[in-house]
Amino acid sequence: MTGTATEEDRQWLHEAIELSHQCPPSSTAFSVGAVIVDDQGNEISRGYSRETDAHVHAEESALAKVPTDDPRLKTATLYSSLEPCNQRRSRPRTCTQLILEAGIPRVVIAWKEPPTFVRDANGTEALTAAGITVITLPDLAEAARAANTHLLGKPSS
Repeated sequence: MTGTATEEDRQWLHEAIELSHQCPPSSTAFSVGAVIVDDQGNEISRGYSRETDAHVHAEESALAKVPTDDPRLKTATLYSSLEPCNQRRSRPRTCTQLILEAGIPRVVIAWKEPPTFVRDANGTEALTAAGITVITLPDLAEAARAANTHLLGKPSS
């Protein structure tokens, strides 16, 4: 499912992008930020890649800070600077699986995962197939890529 982005979506996605700049750089993973917001516009949680260990992803970090039975998750939006992973070597569950298990119905991203580490990541497709509303704001992709210049090089001007 797709939906329409609001100005509030843009603001929260900017927060997630800012978080991505806190990630310790890695040569094997993207720097990503994530924020979970309830349906009243209140932040529930936030996280970033490698926040608690070398393998934790942003969405995973944010979700780990919320009890799994928190009823706010059932109407929340997860904002991520990069498409949630649908393939993973370092953990048994992917970020798309964690989002589905949490019952989050809506995800807003800035940037689809490039094939740097995973060919055909398909996180948005997996979420959409499961009935999750996924909104991509491609005009914010360049801002999301900025935290990853150590992997991708500087953007061309």
